[in-house]
Amino acid sequence: MKDIKCKWSHTQCLKKKLNVLEPGLIMAAAGGPVLGATNPTLNYDDFCLYGYMSDDELMQLAIERSLTESQNNSTTSSAENTKSSAPQCRTEIPRQGQRQTPHRAPTPPPCPANPPRDRKNQQSVIVSHFVTGYGKRMVAYRTLDGTLIEVKPEAEEDVDPVVKAIRDGDVGTLRGLIKKSDCNILMPNQSGWIPLHEAAHYGQEQCIKALLRVQPGMINKRTLKDQTALLLAVAREKQDCVACLLEKGADPDIPNKDKETPLYKACEKENPAIVAMLLNHGATVNKSCIQGWTALHEAVCRNHVEICEMLVKAGAKISTPNIYGITPIFVAAQSGKIDTLRFLLKNGADINSQAADGATALYEACKNGHVEIVEFLLSQKADANKPGKTGLLPIHIAAQRGNDGIVSMLIPATSKARVRRSGISPLHLAAERNRDEILELLIESGFDVNAMLSEDRSTMYEDRRSTALYFAVINNNIEATRMLLQAGADPNLDTFSPLLVALRQGCIRTVTLLVEHGANVNAYIPMHPTTFPATVMFCMKYLTMLKYLMDNGCDALSCFSCVYGSDPHPPLKTSQSEGRRYRDDQPTSHNTCVQFCEMVSTDMYSHWAGPIIDVLLDYVGDVNLCSRLIEHLDSYPDWANIKEKATPPRPLMQLCRLKIRRLIGKHRLNKIKKLPLPGRLIKFLNYEERLQDL
Repeated sequence: MKDIKCKWSHTQCLKKKLNVLEPGLIMAAAGGPVLGATNPTLNYDDFCLYGYMSDDELMQLAIERSLTESQNNSTTSSAENTKSSAPQCRTEIPRQGQRQTPHRAPTPPPCPANPPRDRKNQQSVIVSHFVTGYGKRMVAYRTLDGTLIEVKPEAEEDVDPVVKAIRDGDVGTLRGLIKKSDCNILMPNQSGWIPLHEAAHYGQEQCIKALLRVQPGMINKRTLKDQTALLLAVAREKQDCVACLLEKGADPDIPNKDKETPLYKACEKENPAIVAMLLNHGATVNKSCIQGWTALHEAVCRNHVEICEMLVKAGAKISTPNIYGITPIFVAAQSGKIDTLRFLLKNGADINSQAADGATALYEACKNGHVEIVEFLLSQKADANKPGKTGLLPIHIAAQRGNDGIVSMLIPATSKARVRRSGISPLHLAAERNRDEILELLIESGFDVNAMLSEDRSTMYEDRRSTALYFAVINNNIEATRMLLQAGADPNLDTFSPLLVALRQGCIRTVTLLVEHGANVNAYIPMHPTTFPATVMFCMKYLTMLKYLMDNGCDALSCFSCVYGSDPHPPLKTSQSEGRRYRDDQPTSHNTCVQFCEMVSTDMYSHWAGPIIDVLLDYVGDVNLCSRLIEHLDSYPDWANIKEKATPPRPLMQLCRLKIRRLIGKHRLNKIKKLPLPGRLIKFLNYEERLQDL
């Protein structure tokens, strides 16, 4: 029997076998068939994928794929197997030493077309698009776990011949197509566009005329977004098409879904020629969009004076508000359009009109930092004392935003009495935002540095702050604190003393400034009473500051007052939560007030107990330590000398020093170096006797 010679080479035969068995394996990037392809015909690109493999590798791969294919097709009927549409080249693996003879194989079963699974049965499918190396656009379908369902070329959208002719501007072809009986130029596409919309969009005036000659009644037909051909032509600034449509009777007042008319769109595009066309054909000038904006609002926002003039001459209302109460003059001030602002005021706009939130044009200009606009409005007698619904004046918002140029212009135009009635000073806002330049400017202009927040504004803050000084201290702004104190700010007006804030932050510079300007070193916290000054509680970790407070008259004696005395103390109960505010760190007892011995026994301060007691003993005379303080001093051997220091009687020099300090008074202790006393005595009173011989 003669050998039948295969028409393909050995390698090509194997590649053909692989492609027939599983055409979906040919990657789209190679330009060949993809999963789901029904035509297994091969071309040069099909062989590129397997070109790197040797004949033996290809042979082995072909066997594995053949076995897999035979198992998958084991249930196929024999009748179906005999229907073959393409010859298959089969290559068998010869035994060792046996001669390999190519021959024509029996007709195999047809290669399945790998149709995609029924996506209706899939819970969810991920669709992705990509482009092959040959520029072919493909789409892939995968399950959520990444399993590939199908890869196929993207369906190319069939372009309607009429639309194609319009896009190309081929009027002759368009007329020929229109004359055909099967051509329906009123049939919309999926977006609701008919050929007239296409012609308006692409600016094909002659095509518009040809279409309207056949169907003049479709001139005002809308798309799914309620766009007419006129609106599309205006949006694309196709002036010839706009003129043509208007001459053919297009309605210039039909809006889109956002209630935007062609006139509104023409103002948005800043096209005065189209605006003039629409107005000449009777466009309604005061029609508003869904947000309440009119064509004049839009023209003002674009700072187009020429269009504004045309609109006003056509009857546009100068002060029409939108749904937020914003008039065109408000828009000009807000966006910084000085030219249209001048035009509006010249034509009678109300300079003090207010929006729904009470803001004026001047307020918005200050808010947005438009210096030129503010200057112009003030020159036109804009009211700088007109508050918004929040009660804030233009100077408040300018101070908050930090524009010192605007603040300097507003100061002479702002009533300080009106500022007081607002319940908040611009000093508060400048200090809150760390606007030091503004703060200095306001102080120099005579604004009250001790102005208090109104009750309703103070309750907006958890700590019930009231003064500008408090804002400066809590921001740790030393320069602002210095300016306010030097200008006469009282550091003792707030419920929670600014000195306590500075002590809690551990800022010795701020503490020194406050004490030097009369801050109460014995400040307490009304809502959390203690038997000793709260200032001591906040500087237990900072012995330097503790000593500084004691030097300036802090009450050390109250720290050694204990209701239990030498009797045993009850178990101490402390807060278990961490990271809370200062009041949660305080222990509780059966008494209303917290005692010093309870506070120093908490985990936060217990390891500092000895040094803290040592500092305090320098500022008291004969005292009796309670049993809990003695327990602390007994817990560490190095603290034994502190316990001995507290044993009465105290040295006579110590008692004399305390007596003289009391006579001087705590209000003058921080100025003791300026008193007419001998230098050695001053050092002695300041606990600096060790340095007197230096």
